[in-house]
Order: sequence, then C-alpha cells, then structure tokens
Amino acid sequence: MTAGLPLIVTRADPGGAATVARAKALGLDARSMPLFAARAVEWAVPEGDFGALLLTSAQAVRLAGPGLAELAGTPTYAVGAATAAAAEAAGLDIAMIGPGDAQSLIDIMASQNVEPILWLCGRDRSAFDAGGMALAALPVYEVEPVAPPPGWAETIAAPAVLLAHSARAAERVAGLVGTARGHLSLVAISGAVAEAAGGGWAEIAIAVQPDDASMLAAAHILCQKGE
Repeated sequence: MTAGLPLIVTRADPGGAATVARAKALGLDARSMPLFAARAVEWAVPEGDFGALLLTSAQAVRLAGPGLAELAGTPTYAVGAATAAAAEAAGLDIAMIGPGDAQSLIDIMASQNVEPILWLCGRDRSAFDAGGMALAALPVYEVEPVAPPPGWAETIAAPAVLLAHSARAAERVAGLVGTARGHLSLVAISGAVAEAAGGGWAEIAIAVQPDDASMLAAAHILCQKGE
C-alpha cells in the first residue's frame, strides 16, 4: 500500500532504480524520473604504487571497466555499504567501509597515515580536505543531464516530494520546476545541497546522514505530511 504524496527520484540509474526500489519497499509512491545519465570515460591506472584505493560511489565501480582489475590488490576504502558491496563483487579487497560520508572516511585514513590514495571518481565531484595526504582524483565516469522523461510536467504540476542527491541535481531540479516549487517539497542529502536548491519550496528537509536510508526516512515524513 502506497502512502501520501508521490516521491520523484531524479538521480541517474542504476542508483536511481535502487532508490526507487527502496522507497517502494517503504510503501512510498516512488516514481523514476531520471534527469541525468552516467557513462564511462577513458582512463588508465597511473604509474606508481598506491597505498589505498578510495571509492565514494558505486557508480565508479560499475563504470570503471576492465582497468579496475589492475587495482585488485590495493586496499580499498569505500563510502557506504552499497559501494563496498559493488567493489567486493568486482574483486577488490575491502579494507574499510566509511561511516557515512567521504570526508569522514578520508579523515580516518589521514589519522592512519594511509597514502598515497587513488580516488576513482566522476568528472563532477566534491572537494575534500585530504589533511595533507597525497590524494589523486582519477575520473572514470561522467554524469550528464538528459531531457526530462515523459510525464515530468504532469508530475510536478501537483504536490510531490523530490530527492536531491547532489548540489548539481538540486540546481537542475530547481531550474526545471521553476515557480512550481511553491507546492513541491525537497529532501536534500546535505545542507550544502539544500542551499544549492534555493528557496521558495513548500518544505525542505535535510537528511540526518548523507545516505539513501536517511533521505527516504525524511521523504516518508514529507509524503505523509503533505497527503
């Protein structure tokens, strides 16, 4: 049984599909409306030895391709259980699963003097304080905007709740909904993402932790509240 307002999931698949599945398991009327698509980019493993491999998104594992096998013996530090599971399935050696966000994991690595670090990431990525450690960012995928899918205009014409998993997503969603944000609510993965979404929303909620579970918990409240 679904509950309350529709929940609009705009992130790129397969992450978006996973979010929709989790939301539906909670009884939410989750609708897949991807506004981005992810694709692999060419890359090569840099020369030299690395003390650790940093993964902040399962997308990097899924799209890294055969080059990932060259890093199989490097201790892997992953943010979140989903990223760790994807890395382990790809044959990587998991040294640690981060407590929730990339900066916290990097801080732990700094305290343990784990370096140099190779970070497999997207071309559009956040900046982190490496604490003086050698941290090399290597893009292996990119996420690009795509046209809103069929049904987008009709869906945002009525009250609904949207998710924003990044500042870039928040900015795009805000631009696309325009003045309709007055009857729409938004769940942001962090305070910075909420700030990127701007004002004028019916309501904005910020996830307690920067992960899907916390975002969906906040979304559940807003969906039921707005019913």
